[in-house]
Amino acid sequence: MNVRGTLVPCAGVLLLTAVLAGCGASGSATAAGPNPPLPAPAESNPPGDIPDNQAYVAFEPRGAGFTVSVPEGWARTTAGPVTTFTDKLNRIEVSEHPATHPPTTASVTAGDVPSLARSVPAFAPGKATEVSRKAGTAVLYTYQGNSATDPVTGKAVRDAFERYVFHHQGRDVVVTLSGPVNADNVDPWRTVTDSLRWR
Repeated sequence: MNVRGTLVPCAGVLLLTAVLAGCGASGSATAAGPNPPLPAPAESNPPGDIPDNQAYVAFEPRGAGFTVSVPEGWARTTAGPVTTFTDKLNRIEVSEHPATHPPTTASVTAGDVPSLARSVPAFAPGKATEVSRKAGTAVLYTYQGNSATDPVTGKAVRDAFERYVFHHQGRDVVVTLSGPVNADNVDPWRTVTDSLRWR
């Protein structure tokens, strides 16, 4: 009888310990929240290089005040003011918006970067600089992020982004170019951004 009387309190202690441990584990999981996406690995030899003999055609959005050259044959989609051109792993987005003041490196960093950080998976900030193109001065913001997940392979690619903001007569034109990190697209991206013309 003495042995039985000793075991019952011990069982109660063990039960209480298990309940407390379960509560502690549940609380810590809730506090941690969902994990943010990790940066996709950058490929050393990415298949994202645009051919040197790529042809370009003029793109002139209806009612817009500009034209810009984009690679011929790329798939085109439009969602509101944003037109996107894609081919394999490369992407160009073009949009026009009202703007009361020309962009500066400070205004882009303060106003645009927070929204990019929210919308680009595994966003890694870069820097804003002023650059000269044939249409005038633009603010260039460079950064990295993950591409959309491939529906077949389930994999994402680590992309390098160049986001140009041009201004003319109360309008901003934003041209964002992206492709795999380490892809050699310097010349094609320069061709696109140098082709912008005001109407």
